[in-house]
Amino acid sequence: MLPFARVAIIGLGLIGSSIARAVRQEMPTVRLSGHDADPAVRARATAIDLLHDIADTPGAAVLDADLVILCVPVGAMASVAEQIAADLPADAIVSDVGSSKAGIAAALAAALPGQTVVPAHPVAGTENSGPDAGFATLFHGRWCILTPAGDADPAAVMRVSTFWEKLGADIEIMDARHHDLVLAVTSHLPHLIAYTIVGTASDLEEVTQGEVIKYSAGGFRDFTRIAASDPTMWRDVFLSNKEAVLEMLQRFSEDLTALQRAIRWGDGDALFDLFTRTRAIRRSIIEQGQDDARTDFGRSHD
Repeated sequence: MLPFARVAIIGLGLIGSSIARAVRQEMPTVRLSGHDADPAVRARATAIDLLHDIADTPGAAVLDADLVILCVPVGAMASVAEQIAADLPADAIVSDVGSSKAGIAAALAAALPGQTVVPAHPVAGTENSGPDAGFATLFHGRWCILTPAGDADPAAVMRVSTFWEKLGADIEIMDARHHDLVLAVTSHLPHLIAYTIVGTASDLEEVTQGEVIKYSAGGFRDFTRIAASDPTMWRDVFLSNKEAVLEMLQRFSEDLTALQRAIRWGDGDALFDLFTRTRAIRRSIIEQGQDDARTDFGRSHD
């Protein structure tokens, strides 16, 4: 039995369009409606037949939905929730895909009093964006973390969980603030570091006579992939999860200072111990199926 019959997707970028494609592949009888604030995106979504119905307003998209998924930047969640509030069916469940949860949960609760809300975060994505960037298998074997409030309806949580399982995701239930701390370490801080390193390299381009980009390979090349992620989304993530990000950034700064000290004083043992520990973490990630063990991350060099 399907958990939902009518799903509305607000925001038709990478995640929203991937959800749409996955639903059409895995649950073809589900009716899909949606909206995007950008008229050009709506036009493109219509051209590629992404949804059954594409509305000109968020409210029109949710009129008969039993699940509404907000796939907009974190900073836009509250505004979009306010725009759909008057048109939401009373029994509809509202969810989202934002990568910071405590702030979103508070914003949705304030904008949609009395509505059933089950926040979610599919931990999946690429550096690409837009309705053409999505693909049906994006969530296969990836975690989707649900962060329902302590008093959330267990049946609603189960329905949202089943929905994501049908899209191929593995489910984890987590407290919203704990989620934000974990993701600050595993996602937000790495993005912040990547943006910084690539920005520093850009500043040094003149000094190195263009050789930073010319000879970019290995580590730097992979940083540029992360740093190519959607700027609006990541601006909003850092601002919405600033407490956890700043806490992790302080810890990282302390560890970086210790590493700097080891290099300055020629402490090879400290460097070797650190690199040994981090290598073991990489192996654990591969063993758990969260990345590819093939040479050069499985890239083709044809």
